[in-house]
Amino acid sequence: MEPIKRLKRELRAQGTVIGLYKDTVEVNGTIAEWDFIHHDGAAAVVAVDDRGRLVMVRQYRNALDRFTLELPAGKLDAPGEPTLECAKRELEEETGYRSGNMEYLMTINTTVAFCNEKIDLYLATDLQKAEQHLDPEEEINVEFWELADLEKMIYEGKMTDGKTVAGIMAYAVKYRSGNTQC
Repeated sequence: MEPIKRLKRELRAQGTVIGLYKDTVEVNGTIAEWDFIHHDGAAAVVAVDDRGRLVMVRQYRNALDRFTLELPAGKLDAPGEPTLECAKRELEEETGYRSGNMEYLMTINTTVAFCNEKIDLYLATDLQKAEQHLDPEEEINVEFWELADLEKMIYEGKMTDGKTVAGIMAYAVKYRSGNTQC
């Protein structure tokens, strides 16, 4: 394979969460323009209570114009923030729970064709009740789900959020292999 050479990157628009760029690249001697979306990164949490239920959040997603059932998650507050700190913060802010034991599960890139968003996923156990701290524009309902019911939703195409699907499936493998305290 011939290397692809980026010739120029121009910021087209800066949003609150993303930056939209136009990249000019050379591919096989041909000049092309590609879209690129920059995202600072995020963390998500598979939180499991003492009864083995997963703590999920239901919230409105503007891009889909509907409510979705997801893992608690959020973006980094600043580039370079440790994702473990982000995961701990988002778990408490969105669900009102803290974790006495949080371990790394995996990293995913959400949309590799045009976006560099990276999400680190963590498993949280030994949950303790704290206080939910929602932003003024957030409305989040906390729900508790059995793993089998969430897997069924995934296989039926009723749950399509990438980070949520990846986190639940990674946890399911870990749980069934006996590599977790749950």
